[in-house]
Amino acid sequence: MKMKYTLMLLLIVVSSIAQEKRNELKVELIVDKENNYSTAVAESPYFVKEKVLQIYPGEDLNIEVEINEGNISTMKVVDVVKFPERTISVRFFQESKDRQNAQMILVVKNPFSKKLLYDAIIYLPVMEKWTRTSIIPILPKLVGYEMWPDVIATIALENWRFIN
Repeated sequence: MKMKYTLMLLLIVVSSIAQEKRNELKVELIVDKENNYSTAVAESPYFVKEKVLQIYPGEDLNIEVEINEGNISTMKVVDVVKFPERTISVRFFQESKDRQNAQMILVVKNPFSKKLLYDAIIYLPVMEKWTRTSIIPILPKLVGYEMWPDVIATIALENWRFIN
């Protein structure tokens, strides 16, 4: 009985530290002076495929990474940062002053001693399509900022890798 209780407690602790799914959320974005974009996102996985992170405006995520032979082998969202030396912070939000000059901002913190790069695909609701966008590599131990003047409903970040 004691072993069964310990195993249940361990499963609860592990599931509270690593998150596989985001809770349902509502995305509200400014399109222009008069219009907003709004959508409801059902409970869904953070990683839509292996190492393909989908992030929505308003999310601030910690991605714990495993490295194998110099390459990123696994990634998972965690609530508690236990290993800051291998946890990437990702934040995506919209910034606007007086409903004018709204811009989308993606902030990625690279905790590694190598340049970090990923590919990004953005979903533009005005055009109702996914589009590739360019990304600047993030230097070791620094933070990268990407900004777009477009309304972006979500971003998929994939092909995470280190470069020289």
